[in-house]
Amino acid sequence: MLDDVTLGVSEGERIGVVGDNGAGKSTLLALIAGGLEPDAGVVTRTRDVTTELVAQRVGFASGSTVGQALVGDREQHQWASDAGFRSVLDGLLGGVALTRFPHGLQTPVDQLSGGEQRRISLARALLDSPQLLALDEPTNHLDVEGIDWLARFLARRRGTLLVITHDRWFLDAVCERTWEVAAGAVHQYDGGYSAYVLARAERDRVAAAREDRRRQLVRKELAWLRRGPPARTSKPRFRVDAANALIADEPPARDAVELLRFATARLGDRVIDAVDVSMARGQRPLLRDVTWRLGPGQRVALVGANGSGKSTLLGLLTGDLHADAGEVRWGATVRLAELLQDTAELPPGVRVLQALEQVRGRATTSAGEELTAGRLAERFGFRGERLRTLTDDLSGGERRRLQLMRLLLTQPNVLLLDEPTNDLDIDTLTALEDLLDGWPGTLVVVSHDRYFVERVCDDVFALPGDGGLRHLPGGVEQYLSLRTALGAVEPAASAPSAAVAPGAARRTAQRELARVQRELERAEARDAELQEAMAAAATDAPRLAELTLELRGLAERRDALESSWLELSEQLEA
Repeated sequence: MLDDVTLGVSEGERIGVVGDNGAGKSTLLALIAGGLEPDAGVVTRTRDVTTELVAQRVGFASGSTVGQALVGDREQHQWASDAGFRSVLDGLLGGVALTRFPHGLQTPVDQLSGGEQRRISLARALLDSPQLLALDEPTNHLDVEGIDWLARFLARRRGTLLVITHDRWFLDAVCERTWEVAAGAVHQYDGGYSAYVLARAERDRVAAAREDRRRQLVRKELAWLRRGPPARTSKPRFRVDAANALIADEPPARDAVELLRFATARLGDRVIDAVDVSMARGQRPLLRDVTWRLGPGQRVALVGANGSGKSTLLGLLTGDLHADAGEVRWGATVRLAELLQDTAELPPGVRVLQALEQVRGRATTSAGEELTAGRLAERFGFRGERLRTLTDDLSGGERRRLQLMRLLLTQPNVLLLDEPTNDLDIDTLTALEDLLDGWPGTLVVVSHDRYFVERVCDDVFALPGDGGLRHLPGGVEQYLSLRTALGAVEPAASAPSAAVAPGAARRTAQRELARVQRELERAEARDAELQEAMAAAATDAPRLAELTLELRGLAERRDALESSWLELSEQLEA
């Protein structure tokens, strides 16, 4: 797992740990936190340093309650009046009253789901405020609001942080250094995910990139980052000119016009129309008179808090659920496929390649590239002996990858992905994004992975929790602002006994400026699309009125973004 590795962790560092599934990331964290002893070498810790590890699998004493798991023997008056404690409970567990649990503090932990138990374990670690906090995939089972809260909390927390995560937005928002675990070694980089991608591309260039396909994926990811603000605002310590030369001729990630042409040819004018749909869960309304029309080639993300109705809406779009009121209509040529959160059963007793060839032996992309089942498997990390592995022996992440490949080989023209990034490492995520870049069809994604949403989707729709569905030109950031305005999301959190580290305010301003720049670029691109659409709809008065209304809203959004950009620029120059 690890071979002759020498590392050091200094006080106050925030380090992100990345690498392929099974590379040894969790082993490394357990060694540093003291949960494992090395076969050779030594791990030395400063005397009396307090350390806490939140592993992927949590365990509580049998029969313990939520209150015992969270606060132990502390008296209620000691923690209920502490602002730091209230902040953590508000951000992760629905407030001091713990209303998300049926019996509040007295709820037996054994009765809770694995996701709820992980939230409790994470909250307990934050409340204990150890000097060294080690987190293994902390964003699992959190919705986009919970991830945003956790990122802001950790960025303000005083102390040292080691975090394993495949959430690339989270890496950039929280971490100042990145470790990549690969082939028994640990490569170290300054900066978050953006700097790590640039540095890895440079490393591949110098080493002549032994794996050509891996190099191509890194080039594409690098080009994506180079066009956005993260690469311009970070200053990794290597020759940026060499990295820029590497992607000088790299085309945009996808040709939207060409994909739309193919999608329209395959799907026609109508894809799925949900008209005046209402749906309730018991006495609680999830959807109220919602109308959503999906057109050919649309690539949309659907966001909302846990329990807001995202999976229910997907079920209506597939026909698996029937609305209490309203109707859903499908186009005549629609071939729909859905990736559910729960891994579907795979054929037992067969090997990976056989499981793929049972669906289809080869597929053709919109660009005319023919992919055999074996080549597709290589893209998703099944190489050599792994192609001959029995499906019964695959890990959870590998089963997820195989399920996704079998789905893509059916060659659907409408694809619904419910949390597709679960259990996938970063290289597999970039392979999926690369494949979707050339996929012509209508795409709906439900995901808490903000980077994946921004990378793959062109529009964001939200279920804000009031029974409605809203189009958000400002993306996930606009959704979080909307939820904050509604009082559903706690404002910026403060860590218990924490103070803002030196330079933290400037780093926060830099990240915010990068975000505003990215939103401005997206708004400008949407403006151009609207102008073209208005020209095409010159004789369609209702459609023209609808586009004009959206354009006005977009203009207001751009004005607000430009004002924020100027304020942040002046703040950084001061």
